[in-house]
Amino acid sequence: MLKVNEYFDGQVKSISFENERGHFTIGVMEPGEYKFSTSTKEYMQVISGEMTILLPEHEHWERYVTGQEFIVEKNSSFNVKINVQTAYLCKYEQ
Repeated sequence: MLKVNEYFDGQVKSISFENERGHFTIGVMEPGEYKFSTSTKEYMQVISGEMTILLPEHEHWERYVTGQEFIVEKNSSFNVKINVQTAYLCKYEQ
């Protein structure tokens, strides 16, 4: 079953789904700055566009572009800067 998620006054939208490979969301972020919290380990891949990320316990922002992936540990939060409309795929560790 698909579930539609909307955050930050509609600036971030995603569709959640599960299959034999796990639980995922695929979504799009409009330009802006966002802070997300995690409850599981997340594997984020940039599908189109770019994200600048400040991961927990890091001092410097890192830029991720189409095809790149980063990992966010569970029970943490991370900051995101989006300059161009960006699509992503997130896999949640079960």
